[in-house]
Amino acid sequence: MTSSLNHIISEIQRKENAVSLSAPNAIDEAYQMTIYLKEYLWSIREDVTKQGFKNQWEEINFFRNIKPYILSKLIYHNKIFRIQTACPVDGGKMYASYFSEQIKELKQEYREHIYNSDFYRYYRSGRTDRDETYFRLGNINFHDGLNSFVFEIDPLFSTYYDNKVARIIANELLYTYLLQKINDDEMADFSVRDISDGILWTDTKNALIELIYALYANSSLSNGKIRIRKISLVLEKLFQITLGDLHHSFHRMKYRAGSRTTFLDQLKSSLEEYMDKDL
Repeated sequence: MTSSLNHIISEIQRKENAVSLSAPNAIDEAYQMTIYLKEYLWSIREDVTKQGFKNQWEEINFFRNIKPYILSKLIYHNKIFRIQTACPVDGGKMYASYFSEQIKELKQEYREHIYNSDFYRYYRSGRTDRDETYFRLGNINFHDGLNSFVFEIDPLFSTYYDNKVARIIANELLYTYLLQKINDDEMADFSVRDISDGILWTDTKNALIELIYALYANSSLSNGKIRIRKISLVLEKLFQITLGDLHHSFHRMKYRAGSRTTFLDQLKSSLEEYMDKDL
């Protein structure tokens, strides 16, 4: 197994970028990525089972870092596909309620199968003293009272704990994704009509989304305690605009050719020109 984690991350990110730009919607994007990652993981399995590992360190690194990253992405995109295809509506209170319920289910799964375990604390603390036990093939100890899922894994391509790491990572990705889908209940009745009449956003939607993420990343609003979705709802109301899927748009921005902050660059340039004017 010669591919480094950085190489694999770059390869998957390039594919995500290409699919994000070409897919007509989030459902198709998730489906395409699920198929790609399934085949990608299978090709790596063939390499591992045929070639093996050069040494103990390479084996541990693969099952602690490389395989969990790929598998977490596969779990993540497949779950998004299932969630999106089952979504009853596109917007409104029922939409928010649906994604809120998905977060509750995710938290329940997290509490039952991930959080309350010695392995979770081991992994989260960054310890490595038991890596030989957790991340080498053939070391599964059934006296530990493992989940029955252990009987479904491929013993030639899993130590069991690589799957647990993948689920930890996937859950974090899904939690972030679901949060961005939710309309805060406290914002449902928010109205700025009296002050927003005649104030319209006349630049592109992507420009406003770029500004929203910049404000969030810089903790410019409420000391960073306000979520992206709440910021977007306020500005959507203020500027009388619908931005749609922020997560999808932001993902595409991350992998733009050239500058990834086109609008912010333009703002800086325009402000500097304005400052230089002889007022």
